[in-house]
Amino acid sequence: MSWFESFVLGLVQGLTEFLPISSSAHLRLTAAFAGWHDPGAAFTAITQIGTEAAVLIYFRKDIARIISAWSRSLTNSSMRGDHDAQMGWLVIIGSIPIGVLGITLKDQIEGPFRDLRLIATTLIVMGIVLGIADRLAARDETGGKHRAIKERKSLKELGVRDGLIFGFCQAMALIPGVSRSGATISGGLLMGYTREAAARYSFLLAIPAVLASGAYELKDAGEGHVSWGPTIFATIIAFAVGYAVIAWFMRFITTKSFMPFVIYRIILGILLFVLVGAGVLSPHAGESGG
Repeated sequence: MSWFESFVLGLVQGLTEFLPISSSAHLRLTAAFAGWHDPGAAFTAITQIGTEAAVLIYFRKDIARIISAWSRSLTNSSMRGDHDAQMGWLVIIGSIPIGVLGITLKDQIEGPFRDLRLIATTLIVMGIVLGIADRLAARDETGGKHRAIKERKSLKELGVRDGLIFGFCQAMALIPGVSRSGATISGGLLMGYTREAAARYSFLLAIPAVLASGAYELKDAGEGHVSWGPTIFATIIAFAVGYAVIAWFMRFITTKSFMPFVIYRIILGILLFVLVGAGVLSPHAGESGG
């Protein structure tokens, strides 16, 4: 991998990680469209550490408060009813599905799941799901001529059942094209949470999963055509760009619809099917490079 490729892929990772359009799919597609080798699951997982570092900094006050309350609740029973202490446990519980499935499906994640036809399918299907969830949220928030505004749930109403559902939604993102934020935010909206609550828990829930995945894949970094230098460089680029994107996205979701992302996903998925069907792209473009 050249330094230019690592710069572009780091930029793509930072731009797409927090948007509901799938960063892993865009890394895969960028390489395929440019005629580069597939960067691989290890490169993707490690560069995601950069964007998660952006989450750690952006939500540093929330994270510090949650860790402090959770730690004290281990020895102080009076703290166990505290919302932040409960959030600590809910993040742990919500991380179980992706941890178990990530290890179980490791071979599929690195192989069959990277087929461009599957990515096209997940882009379209999850785009439709996000559109439905967004429409239901908008209906509750604005009401209508014969419908009153319906109050949506905040994170204070999050329990074990919903935490696990969020976790299974996140686990779906093991398939490129699903999108970690897209799946968890869609799940949250369908369960009746506000856009801000669904996005905030989505980002907090991603922290242990992404950091663990990146650490696990460190042993495979530097193998094949991807060396350590470009991987670290791409991770730094992803961090810088990712921080700017997450700050913008958290402001965007308070007043805007997800429909632009829905339309983009569907158009990109259809285009991908057309290109593969016409023979312009191979479903396994770039994979032979390692």
